[in-house]
Amino acid sequence: MLSLDQIKQFETEGYLVVPDILPSDTLAAVRAEYSTLLDGLYQVWFDAGLVSTAPDTLDFWGKLLSAYEAGVDYFQPMDISLPGDRIHVDTPFHIGPAVFDMLTAGPLLDVVEQLIGPELVSNPIQHVRIKPPAKKLDSDEIRPHIAATDWHQDRAVALEEADKTDMVTVWLAITDATVENGCLQVQPQTTDQDILPHCPRTQTGIVDGFINEASAIPLPVKAGGAVLFHPLTPHASLANVTDGFRWSFDIRFSATGQPTGRSHFPDFIARSRSNLASEMTDWLTCKVQWEDARARLAQAPHIDIHRWSSDAPYCA
Repeated sequence: MLSLDQIKQFETEGYLVVPDILPSDTLAAVRAEYSTLLDGLYQVWFDAGLVSTAPDTLDFWGKLLSAYEAGVDYFQPMDISLPGDRIHVDTPFHIGPAVFDMLTAGPLLDVVEQLIGPELVSNPIQHVRIKPPAKKLDSDEIRPHIAATDWHQDRAVALEEADKTDMVTVWLAITDATVENGCLQVQPQTTDQDILPHCPRTQTGIVDGFINEASAIPLPVKAGGAVLFHPLTPHASLANVTDGFRWSFDIRFSATGQPTGRSHFPDFIARSRSNLASEMTDWLTCKVQWEDARARLAQAPHIDIHRWSSDAPYCA
């Protein structure tokens, strides 16, 4: 549970580092689930000739790097969301029992409840981030789930429908996040914080001149810990200058009954103190919801998830 000082920090500065928020068995299960997932994916890639190094000679990290260097997209099949661009009937994603247990972990929900109340929706703006060493990245790599993330505010990269939604971002460390391997950094909120202008450049990020990077605060956190953000808090990640990968998840929670900012994607009630029966407890139901959304969106026109245009005054 959070202390009064921690709650005050979140309310005034817009961020909070909480160690050991994930139970150790939940963390271990996520790692094991992803190891099994990657074993299956890599075997398919190897059999198809897309990667050349035999699976039995590589560990988890070696398979990821081999796939990336071969130009195979390991990210989307391991992500816990559908993409923001064109969705097809076979676009891959991953929802498994360990991921679902992570999304609904009791200690995690206890903390979020102290910040935005007891009626909580698991918000569909959620991603895995498994970032290779920066020196291994392709020169044209811009994906924020793979490379360093530009300065942004989470409210600004959601749809306008959620501008008044009570929401918390939870950035979960699956491996230790350090300054060297690309932990998050933050600019604490101001008392009059509002949405800053963003531009759709290589990534959608805050316009130059609105962030004083010299005063940015790095936020290292051990595996199993989390960084929590208010949706208006400016933050970014550092580059991974180590020889290893950095692994985290971005998940969000919002108040039940309020817009999620991705209404075309499925959400579910993660906690309800007023109606316990409304909570989702079955990971397969969650997976089926995403499968149904994929089938529906594959037949629908593209939904633009960005509010910022390149011809806006700050972007011109």
